[in-house]
Amino acid sequence: MAEMISMRIAYGKALVELGRTHPDVVVLSADVANSDHSYMFGDAYPDRFFNVGIAEQSLVDVAAGLAFSGKVPFANTFAFLFATRALEMVRSHLCYGGAHVKLMGAYGGLSDSFDGPTHHSITDVAIMRALPNMTIVVPSDPVTLTKLLPQVADWSGPVYMRLNRNEVPVLYGDDCAPVLGQAIVAREGRDVTLIGSGIMVSRCLAAAGELAAGGIQARVLDLHTIKPLDEETVLAACRETGAIVTAEEHSIVGGLGGAVAELVADRHPVPVKRVGLADRFAETGPYADLLDRYGMAAADIVKAAQAALAAKERVG
Repeated sequence: MAEMISMRIAYGKALVELGRTHPDVVVLSADVANSDHSYMFGDAYPDRFFNVGIAEQSLVDVAAGLAFSGKVPFANTFAFLFATRALEMVRSHLCYGGAHVKLMGAYGGLSDSFDGPTHHSITDVAIMRALPNMTIVVPSDPVTLTKLLPQVADWSGPVYMRLNRNEVPVLYGDDCAPVLGQAIVAREGRDVTLIGSGIMVSRCLAAAGELAAGGIQARVLDLHTIKPLDEETVLAACRETGAIVTAEEHSIVGGLGGAVAELVADRHPVPVKRVGLADRFAETGPYADLLDRYGMAAADIVKAAQAALAAKERVG
């Protein structure tokens, strides 16, 4: 069984190390430092940490000002607040001006499970993906989070990184070297490709194991960068496996599944099945139970893969 590590703690530690190697990095919080563990940066570098209070619009604007003054601001609040309350500032003051601001969206997806649908972040990727100049990163485990964070700091322009609240499986060893904008081939396969982001990568790997027991070899892609999309790797999967399943902790409208489907329809049409929330809100409850209840279990990915394979056979 894979080791489980808190993404919040991994983020706090990675942020402290980033501060050591990147002296221009500053960290801002909308009074959530204890929740997302960005307080660890504040403890290590108190003169580079700013709590703007529960004022998400101001959080983004202060970050923009710091960016245009030569700093590299990492702004922290809950994911749903960046995509709702602060959206106008993100659009007009970061994206339009190309501000070098990094938005750290804590408690992404359903991971703020007990605070209910007002705090679930199930449309943030779709909203951010529609903004010109925005880059979107959804790390799948503590290793990819830690290794992608310095690349996010160096990446030109605004970046939205979506972070899980809870403990997640460690999928990779220290030898993993993820590159921003390039998918990771987490498992090879020739029959169907499972494309996941965030926590759903671990569930894609579990589904691939179940499929293998039935003689189906599934390729698994960890698409940690949703925008810009790694078109080359996705299109290679279309050519080589002929069937695609996307899996995301997000509405199936406009997120990872939408991005992949748009590319596939335009460049190399093959059957695509999307796993995620079926255009609805979720209830309050235990995190893993919510994922299973709303169609994001490994069994749902298996079912989608079987449907994609059946469609592939009908087409070809």
